[in-house]
Formats: sequence, C-alpha cells, structure tokens
Amino acid sequence: MGKNVRNVTDPWAWFEEEFSNATGMPPVEKGYSPCEVGTQTLNKYVVVVIYALVFLLSLLGNSLVMLVILYSRSNRSVTDVYLLNLAIADLLFALTLPIWAVSKEKGWIFGTPLCKVVSLVKEVNFYSGILLLACISVDRYLAIVHATRTLTQKRHLVKFICLGIWVLSLILSLPFFLFRQAFSLNNSSPVCYEDLGHDTAKWRMVLRILPHTFGFILPLLVMLFCYGFTLRTLFKAHMGQKHRAMRVIFAVVLIFLLCWLPYNLVLLADTLMRTHVIQETCDRRNDIDRALHATEILGFLHSCLNPIIYAFIGQNFRNGFLKILATHGLISKEFLTRHRVTSYTSSSINVPSNL
Repeated sequence: MGKNVRNVTDPWAWFEEEFSNATGMPPVEKGYSPCEVGTQTLNKYVVVVIYALVFLLSLLGNSLVMLVILYSRSNRSVTDVYLLNLAIADLLFALTLPIWAVSKEKGWIFGTPLCKVVSLVKEVNFYSGILLLACISVDRYLAIVHATRTLTQKRHLVKFICLGIWVLSLILSLPFFLFRQAFSLNNSSPVCYEDLGHDTAKWRMVLRILPHTFGFILPLLVMLFCYGFTLRTLFKAHMGQKHRAMRVIFAVVLIFLLCWLPYNLVLLADTLMRTHVIQETCDRRNDIDRALHATEILGFLHSCLNPIIYAFIGQNFRNGFLKILATHGLISKEFLTRHRVTSYTSSSINVPSNL
C-alpha cells in the first residue's frame, strides 16, 4: 500500500498523519487509509466472554481479599494495607468490564460522560497498581536490607502514602478524563478516544510518553532495585523461611509484569514506529495493532489474578477466610483446627511484616 505524501514544512505534520490512524481511532481525514486495517486478533464474541469471566472472578476474588484483610484488623500489616488498596483498585476496574465488553460488540454507545469515567478508572487502576507495588518493594527493602521499622510500624503514615498514590494516579490519568470523547467518523462504529483538536497527534504523543515514564518505567526501576537487594540480603543471611514468606509478594509483582509489561512494550514499539525510529511498513503496522489488542486483554485479565495467588500461595489468607466462615457458623471449629496451618507471620495475606 502506498503512503500519502507528507507535509515536510510542518514539523508536526507527520505526527498528525501517523496518529490519525492510531489503534482504535477511525481516520480523521476522509478517505485517509495509509494501510489496510488488519482484522482483530480474537473474535469479538470470544473477547466478550473473556471480559465476563474476568468480571465475575475479579468481583468475587477481590471482595474476599478485602473482607479477609478488613476482618483481620488486630494483626493487619503495612503490606496488607497496600494489598487492600490494590484489591480496591482491581474491584473498581472490574465494575467497568461489562461496559468494555458491550463496546467490543456494539461500539461505544454509552456517550461521552461514561467514556470519560471508565477511561479514568482504567488508567487509575493501572497506575495505582504499579505505584502500590513499588511502595511494597520499598517497605520490604527498608525492613530487610536496612532492618528498619520506621515505615512498617507507622500505619497512619502508610494511610497518607496510599492517599498520595491515589491522588498521583488521578493526576496521571486526568488527561484521559479531560480529552476522551465518544464519536464516530466516516460511518464507522462509535469509539471512545481522545480528541485534542488540530494538535491531536502531538498531544497524544505527550499523553503517551509522560504518564508511562512516571507511572510505569520509574516505578518498575524502583521495584527492580529494591527486590534485587532484598533477595541478595535474604540469600546471604540464609533466611530460608522468611524468603518463602515473600513468595506472595514476588508472585504478585511477577503476575503484574507478565500482564502489563507486554502491552507497554508493544506501546513503546508503536511509539518508536510512529516517530520513525523504527521503519514503518503496513505489515508491521497491522502486527502492532493486533498485538496492542491482544496485550490489552492480557492487562485486563490482571484484575482477577491476585486473589488466586493469595488463595494458592498465601496460607494466612486461607486461614483468615476459614476463620471468617467459622465465626459465622458456616464451618465447624474442628474443621478450622484441622485445616489451619501455622504460618510464618501474623500478616493477613502471608507477607513477612515482622522482619
């Protein structure tokens, strides 16, 4: 397929040309189609079924996580507070999944106000998730590497940190709330996308780079630094039992990266191609479009996975859940005694808060 002739006199013209055909965005200029748009990776009905299952699992799982942590008020650790906020973020996002599922089938039929709200919730979920995990990594680093309990014992300070995370996540996500609109062009299906006027391409580039720098790359570097030194300290001190107690946190971080890192890497490749650092071809464009579609679904899947990790790895989470059932007479105390295993710590989720 041939390309349209670029306007080289305007330094931002090529941005406009490239971003006008961005993934999920119908062409702004009538008749503009530099490449034939490829088909979606998955059938839309399959995507709807996936979203429905993720919605149900996330709703049930994160509600149970919140219940167990809130019920264990007396022995709640600082890490539990972070994980509680993580469950709240995933639960809020899960509530928007039915809307995203319908939009996959019928296009965006919900209007601009709901477009803004669900886009905001999606972005806040992503940024609050990685920022909370970064704070957990700093907390474990201070407690294990530097053997300090300054942050781990001041729970009121942790509440302010969590509040700051929510505020920062809102700030990073605010552009999506301000500029997202519901519209359709050239008789295409309605979409929920940014509309920034004549400088749409240039500002979309800013909206893509800045939030992902401060909301993904920097927190990721913090986690790699903190957990690298934490693991080295644990192995050097031969703290085998306490290392096993860190399995939950390592699993949570690993699952987050497996779900969201592919999407961000594909997004980076898309940015490099649109800025001509990587040569663009129609085959590459369609490959990236399909990859963005598939990896976004993988990112959505993350909202239901943390409770599964707690259930299979976190002995204290299982104990806490059984205790709630026994308290309300749903299981016998004898059953609770037989199945309760002494855990490494007093943490609700099985995280070493007493290091």
